[in-house]
Amino acid sequence: MKKLLALLTCLFYLENQPILAQNLPPIFGSNVISEKDARVKQYLTATRIVWKTSGAGISGEQNLLRPGTGQADLMHQNICTLTSKDGEKPGLVLDFGKEIQGGIQLVTDQPSNQHPIKIRLRFGESVSETMSSIDTVSGATNDHAMRDFIIEVPWLGVMNVGNTGFRFVRIDLVDDNRELQLKEARAIFEYRDLDYIGSFKSSDERLNTIWNTGAYTVHLNMQQFLWDGIKRDRLVWVGDMHPEIMTINSVFGKNEVVAKSLDQARDITPLPGWMNGISAYSMWWVLIHRDLYKYQGDKEYLRKQQKYLVALLDLLISKTKDNKENLDGTRFLDWPSSENPKAIHAGLHAMMIMTLDAGAELCTILDEPAQAQKCRAASTNLKLYVPDANGSKQAAALLALSGLVPAQKANTEVLAVDGCARMSTFYGYYMLQARAKAGDYQGAIDCIRNYWGGMLDMGATTFWEDFDLDWTKNAAPITEIVPEGKDDIHGDFGAYCYKNLRHSLCHGWASGPTAWLSEHVLGASVLEPGCKSIRIQPNLGDLKWVEGTFPTPMGAVKIRHEKLANGKIKSTIDAPKGVKVVQNNG
Repeated sequence: MKKLLALLTCLFYLENQPILAQNLPPIFGSNVISEKDARVKQYLTATRIVWKTSGAGISGEQNLLRPGTGQADLMHQNICTLTSKDGEKPGLVLDFGKEIQGGIQLVTDQPSNQHPIKIRLRFGESVSETMSSIDTVSGATNDHAMRDFIIEVPWLGVMNVGNTGFRFVRIDLVDDNRELQLKEARAIFEYRDLDYIGSFKSSDERLNTIWNTGAYTVHLNMQQFLWDGIKRDRLVWVGDMHPEIMTINSVFGKNEVVAKSLDQARDITPLPGWMNGISAYSMWWVLIHRDLYKYQGDKEYLRKQQKYLVALLDLLISKTKDNKENLDGTRFLDWPSSENPKAIHAGLHAMMIMTLDAGAELCTILDEPAQAQKCRAASTNLKLYVPDANGSKQAAALLALSGLVPAQKANTEVLAVDGCARMSTFYGYYMLQARAKAGDYQGAIDCIRNYWGGMLDMGATTFWEDFDLDWTKNAAPITEIVPEGKDDIHGDFGAYCYKNLRHSLCHGWASGPTAWLSEHVLGASVLEPGCKSIRIQPNLGDLKWVEGTFPTPMGAVKIRHEKLANGKIKSTIDAPKGVKVVQNNG
């Protein structure tokens, strides 16, 4: 019966995928099943040659920094030549300037030996990753996306290859006594062509860069579905999606990839299963829908979740015992807290309260008063018990956000202790939210500068799966060959599922500062669903000014705040018709 149910679920999911044949050439007819790719492609020229083998095996490599056309020709000009002889096999590393999702386009010329030529390609999020081999020492892998492989390229032709997250590419000749004539080696950048409707700019350029980097990190993960990372795992992890979606709400507004990914998680997870096998991730699905409705106000879409939502809330209520959470499945908050069972219990207990409170809100909107009352009653019972965070910043943040522990107490005793120590890129967002609830805006701003800024100092152009400031003490940046005596910031650190070079350097769950800065420094928060009413309450801390835009379904709200000599804030706000602004400058 379970297998039949799973099969029917899969069939339902497949039957409801978008079928788009109208843009095919007429010769295909009208009955062809197809799906149009929502992404576009851009071809990027490398910005520099990072490294090349010594000797005479490479010449003209600077030609690979010239703009290309993607077309082979018979002019035989501006060629980079790699020649293997006497056992020497040349190679070089290209830098494309920013982390991207995609592959590489190789345009070849016309060597005297016109048989296909074997080359080895290594894509890397860091230079050290391009210099690695697949082994058990460095942690380099081909998990989820091929980033180290051998292919044959034609003579006088074009080859497009690769589908991974990278910034750097290494190209090596494989066979002896061969010559590769490269006219071009351009990166193929695949992304959704989206307007950055939201924006953030302040008197602190470091914060501005952090906001933009978080936005770009999520943008790269908005592929066919909303992924966790573009190198790995390239999957729809529902918990990871919450900070991603909060960033999307703050930068891009409504986007179809969100609903597509949420619905996929629902359709492949028949109850009583947990999304991704993790009970917390099913709770995040509920919390995401509450926040999504708040920002977008799409009641028609929310209605489509009603049956599953009500049943899921019943399942969650059944997983309580003696006024405590009693969840089964994988018990998980994030990886750095995974060896602290008391913290996991505290976090899950707080999440149950947050989820049931959100469920009560949603059921009220969906005309389910009895279910709303059940959620409120179960939440009230759970609030009679306050677990111990056991020193975990993750758990302390959730206890504060759920109201179980006063935010000021959680901040003073746990969150603000030792600055950015024991932070994590995923739950860092909730730590920032809890510190804002405690009124510690300056502490949160400083943490953003130091912790997320620490990744920028190591050459990051996207934010990482995990990070610890201690890693940076003797580390070389990801943009260079690691010198003798220096640590490899990518290859020497990490734990759990992200050891060494397996570590993803573009993970959407790390984008929290983008949403946080828009909400708490620019000061835009939603009061009524669909942004019909928003509050503007800036918290500039030590900033002199901040300005930006905030997406709503009616258009962008333009905001500027300036700190006057007397410490008061002067605000200028331009909101589109249909958006009521409630202003509070303290």
